[in-house]
Amino acid sequence: MNTSTQTARAGGFPVLQVLILVTGIALAALSWYGFSYWLRSDGDVTWHPPSSSCDLHTETCSARLGDKGSLTLTVGVDGRIESLETLPLTVTTQGMDVSAAEVDFIGRNMDMGINRFPLSATQNDDFQGQGQLGVCTLSVMPWRARVIVDTPDGRLGTWFDFDVIRS
Repeated sequence: MNTSTQTARAGGFPVLQVLILVTGIALAALSWYGFSYWLRSDGDVTWHPPSSSCDLHTETCSARLGDKGSLTLTVGVDGRIESLETLPLTVTTQGMDVSAAEVDFIGRNMDMGINRFPLSATQNDDFQGQGQLGVCTLSVMPWRARVIVDTPDGRLGTWFDFDVIRS
């Protein structure tokens, strides 16, 4: 091999290293997506649509969970729900034996990561806790509050849609 060929290879573009780097980044992104999907673990939830439309900013929202019972979600804020604000959450169940409840905030048209908040049981069959929404660069971010309860009949859930306007 002559000297000019060795110099060209030594100073040339490192194609193999770039391909290895791109492959590593792609595998990391796919792993993150799969891990995120696995953490949501809602494949065993029987979903029930909300009973009617409501405005979580100003009122309690409710839904029937088939013939199992019903639940309501209250977000205790004065005024509008804002990003990065502590949100007092209350889930009240009726007509069913519930051992645990959680609220999961998901972006309706954008992956906003995992925003799942387990709630603590109170003495009057309510579940209370706090949650928080992530910040988004959109002027209006559409969110979905998914409420999931654990019952002897399995995990049941419903959802309530709302929008957050960036201030």
